[in-house]
Amino acid sequence: MSTTEMPKAYEAADVEKKWYPIWESRGYFHGKPTEGKEHYSVVIPPPNVTGVLHLGHVLNNTLQDILVRRHRMLGHEVSWFPGTDHAGLATERKVERVMLEKENVTREQLGREAFINRVWEWKNEYGGTIIQQLRRLGTSCDWERERFTMDEGLSHAVRKVFVELYNKGVIYRGSRMINWCPVSKTALSDEEVIYKEINGKFYHYQYPLSDGSGALVIATTRPETMFGDTAVAVHPDDERYQHMIGKTVDLPLTDRKIPIIADFHADPTKGTGCVKITPAHDPNDYEVGQRHNLPMINIMNPDGTMNSRSGVDYQGLDRFECRKKVIADLEKAGLMVKIEDIVHSVGYSERGDVPIETLVSEQWFARMNELAKPAMEAVRDGKIKFYPERWTKTYFHWMENIKDWCISRQVWWGHRIPAWYNDETGEIYVGMDAPEKNGTWRQEEDVLDTWFSSWLWPFSVMGWPEKTSELKMFYPTTDLVTGPDIIFFWVARMIMAGCEFMDEIPFRNVYFTSIIRDEQGRKLSKSLGNSPDPIDVINTYGADALRFSIIYIAPTGIDIRYSNEKCELGRNFANKLWNACRFRRLQGNTSLAFRDLNGIALNKLTPDEKWIIQRINWMAAEVNQMLDEYRFDHAVHCIYDVVWGDFCDLFIESSKVRLRNGGENKEQALAVLDFAIWRILLLLHPFMPYITEELAHQMGFLNDDESIMKAEYPTACNAVEIPDTDEQLMRLVRGKFEIAAAGRNLKASYDIPNGKKADYHIKAVNPEAAEFLKSETDSLTFLVNAGNITISLDGWDASAGVAPSVMAELGTIYLPLKDLVDVNNELKKLTDQKKQLQGWIKGSEAKLSNQGFLAKAPENVINEAKEHLDGLKLKLARTEELIASLG
Repeated sequence: MSTTEMPKAYEAADVEKKWYPIWESRGYFHGKPTEGKEHYSVVIPPPNVTGVLHLGHVLNNTLQDILVRRHRMLGHEVSWFPGTDHAGLATERKVERVMLEKENVTREQLGREAFINRVWEWKNEYGGTIIQQLRRLGTSCDWERERFTMDEGLSHAVRKVFVELYNKGVIYRGSRMINWCPVSKTALSDEEVIYKEINGKFYHYQYPLSDGSGALVIATTRPETMFGDTAVAVHPDDERYQHMIGKTVDLPLTDRKIPIIADFHADPTKGTGCVKITPAHDPNDYEVGQRHNLPMINIMNPDGTMNSRSGVDYQGLDRFECRKKVIADLEKAGLMVKIEDIVHSVGYSERGDVPIETLVSEQWFARMNELAKPAMEAVRDGKIKFYPERWTKTYFHWMENIKDWCISRQVWWGHRIPAWYNDETGEIYVGMDAPEKNGTWRQEEDVLDTWFSSWLWPFSVMGWPEKTSELKMFYPTTDLVTGPDIIFFWVARMIMAGCEFMDEIPFRNVYFTSIIRDEQGRKLSKSLGNSPDPIDVINTYGADALRFSIIYIAPTGIDIRYSNEKCELGRNFANKLWNACRFRRLQGNTSLAFRDLNGIALNKLTPDEKWIIQRINWMAAEVNQMLDEYRFDHAVHCIYDVVWGDFCDLFIESSKVRLRNGGENKEQALAVLDFAIWRILLLLHPFMPYITEELAHQMGFLNDDESIMKAEYPTACNAVEIPDTDEQLMRLVRGKFEIAAAGRNLKASYDIPNGKKADYHIKAVNPEAAEFLKSETDSLTFLVNAGNITISLDGWDASAGVAPSVMAELGTIYLPLKDLVDVNNELKKLTDQKKQLQGWIKGSEAKLSNQGFLAKAPENVINEAKEHLDGLKLKLARTEELIASLG
């Protein structure tokens, strides 16, 4: 035990600065592959190297750390593989933005090689920010195995996978319809497109028949794409237009004529049944173009401006400016029929946050159908389990409809595609290194999608393709904790990659975290100003408080409503635990023997002592079961309730009687206190690592060279068995505490200070309860600060005066008010309070029945008004009960 006086308050910052360097320097986080020992491993979802810690990271990494720390304490050899993602596009834009601000230089002006060197410089200087922030949170990652997705080893793995899949025919280069971001000027995968419901317009205008016999009316949301039209389609069975099939129409605002074709893509029941076909700028039109061998006319530049194929009047205009001019020119030409207001779904670039363009481009693709089959079987057969289970439906829906993956990106920062072109022969070479053949070869300019390295993460971080000891012992990993928003980007692809290259699943369990929202239900974002900086929260409340609180409010599969104030729960809990331990230290020296009840005659334990040991045993079993089921919030609630309610509020108070008695009674009480505190610290450690380590040493449970991280985690298997303990005894003890609480509440109801002694009478429900309560008279007297307590099977004699009562499981407790309260004055005060409450309730009900208020007030204001009214009604009911008790 520390010989210095224990501080009166828990100073989180000092404790955090003290312990993390000790843990790391002693190598506690490092897992060593060991034959014959059970291994446990997790890979971190690698945060972007540009990133800073946000609350999503806090939740995700706290959950991982809980799992990792618990498994260490269960005796497993543990490694939590950390690292960061190079985040191609995001990092490139970040560095280029810095260059423009400081030097007014673009990446094109700098050149590719110099720019990439500049990104490496930036990464080396600033890229470790989030890693240091994760340390502040207390995460016990195996930092000796930290990796970066563009490390040489991981880059080698990426090249090997690309070459293997190319040689198998899975990867190919071809012209396909792709998603394009005009801001980032790169291709996007389908998963990088976010669909938003926006207000738009439907434009109906005429395409005149070339023979002058009339016109077809089409409708579109994007009239600027008409310059890429190469046909108008009608349904082959649509009698209105059968005689027109094969004719041509004059494409408005151009001098081109385009054919009228018959295709099932046209729906006779929608609009006029005529559809403009723009094969180079619409996925459905692309398919029509393929069927009818239509020309592909790309009308846009990479930055979203119109190119020369749009005509001199429109060339160079931004696509949205072009739209305005096209509408004006169609109206001027008398071709506009009508414009409708609509709400429609528009695809936005996840990174650029602008509407994407769909266009035909030559890119690199990966065929995913065959790769998806074993990955689906792994989940279907239960080899991989999802928590919550409902995400399996989402997974299968995507996998069963999987499309080829566009894996090339038009940026510089990333894994450059290992393909070389010979412009003289037209030959393409794909290999691990540049071709040694004669001739002039140039390497592909494009880089791979960031996710192409991330999908290899579970085994590339362990040294694949080399056969390392890490792969032998730690692969496959056990658990993956991640957000449901990347189930397609990352989770599904990792399963495919593991099955393909390791012939083994990458993990056994996937836990999908909740989405964190503010108190109003809005997603956290910098633009809304509702996204707190976790480092500020840690500085204010402490890392343990943040960790504990965010898990406490995070029910499985349900969105979290977060506010910084909710971290007060964790801070208050830390202070409660600290004060309990400080109280114990003030009673005398702790003992290493006491923490395990060694030397204590278990058959001499009091009912209260047996009860708290059983509660601790129950807590251990419950917490382990909850963690096995990934019900983290239930585990935290269980610890909170037992520690705060049962141990601190009930048992510590009841133990003070025996502590005052001294001698063997005191020694036994101290032993049970130490046992309970030690078990609480062990169970709590994965959730609140800093305070539990500090208290374990403050209490003398550990030597200076020891750590709670290496102690054995309490489970049902290592519980202390207590003789002569049954459910009935536990019920009686709990009933005693319930009666004591009722007695204190009776005092509070009449504003009688708890420090003032009062007499009580208890009417027991049966002889067994009466006998037990009589045996606990000393404890009850102390708990309610009674002058005298009488216990019998009879009720209170009303002739002896007014005595309000509360009914409990073991009996009814009465508080005689004689010499404590002026009953008449109390009745007057309560009657006045009743009238006041009735007036407030009337006003609140009038407010909530006002239709004007309900129509104009925000939802949260209305809910607050309803809660206020409910609170007033509860107070009124309690006031009426008190009046009745005095009558």
